[in-house]
Amino acid sequence: MTAHPEPAAPGTCDVREVLDVVADKWSLFVISHLGDGPRRFTELKRALDGVSQRMLTVTLRRLERDGVLTRTVYEVMPPNVSYELTALGTGLLEAARPLIAWSTGHITQITAARAQYDGTAADAG
Repeated sequence: MTAHPEPAAPGTCDVREVLDVVADKWSLFVISHLGDGPRRFTELKRALDGVSQRMLTVTLRRLERDGVLTRTVYEVMPPNVSYELTALGTGLLEAARPLIAWSTGHITQITAARAQYDGTAADAG
């Protein structure tokens, strides 16, 4: 029989809460892009096709709060901000790389399966 971890004490985050953060729509993309080194906000925004400025800001703040990345403000004109993975974030990236590789390697099959399902569902409806 497999032992299950004890539930977290009230007021502390639990596994579901952590998974909600790291498995949201943009977090793994951000973490993946930061795997090559620090990036400025504008670099991340350009690299993440389709993310809004607000959503990127929310994602970065959540990841910073969870200790996955650090935010550094440089006092230059104009001010610039850079984001970098922490050791915790690097560990998360290493854990996520197989999932990212699987997703990339199977996107054609998934797209075909969706098209087939959507065609079948349309015919049944």
